[in-house]
Amino acid sequence: MNPYNIPDNAVITVAGTVGVGKSTLTAALAGSLGFKTSLEQVDDNPYLEKFYHDFERWSFHLQIYFLAERFKEQKRMFELGGGFVQDRSIYEDTGIFAKMHADKGTMSETDFRTYTSLFEAMVMTPYFPHPDVLIYIEGSLPSILSRIRERGREMEIQTDVSYWEEMHERYTVWINGFHACPVLRLNIEDYDVHDERSMSDILTQVGRTIAGTPAKL
Repeated sequence: MNPYNIPDNAVITVAGTVGVGKSTLTAALAGSLGFKTSLEQVDDNPYLEKFYHDFERWSFHLQIYFLAERFKEQKRMFELGGGFVQDRSIYEDTGIFAKMHADKGTMSETDFRTYTSLFEAMVMTPYFPHPDVLIYIEGSLPSILSRIRERGREMEIQTDVSYWEEMHERYTVWINGFHACPVLRLNIEDYDVHDERSMSDILTQVGRTIAGTPAKL
């Protein structure tokens, strides 16, 4: 057990929209705790390129692929005895991305029902190993857009602002209804992963959240 009362076998998941710093916080938490990281793998995805050329045809296939891969990864972390910080959760796919495709008509109603039914049967059961805590990183839309511009990924910069507005809203709705595991909400304006005291505060909050004790900092 570390000074923050975070169990050595804990699984911590980091969630939030594009640009909030999930990967940076994941690496910082893992480094502080001596945990392993679980990062999203996209290089071997057989549907991703096809999906970007034809959303309507490939959205269902892509979401099923993500569901299977994230399901296997979630099981793997627990089977290895925990001690992981995970970048992005299995829950965001159905609550945000699959639903967005269904709402926009790029996934049929039948496919969305099938996907949701499969997700609930696989994930939303007492037999599925949920994380000990989900850290949700949030922030104002202007702050997030600023960070997207700063990191300079051309595809993100060229994406219409309306898309980021929609994602920001969908994430807000999703997290407000999320109850699969304990949640710790962090605002990007309130911490600095490069500051030792700031990271200590976050780790204290993580430990309290896992223990079910309100964080008082």
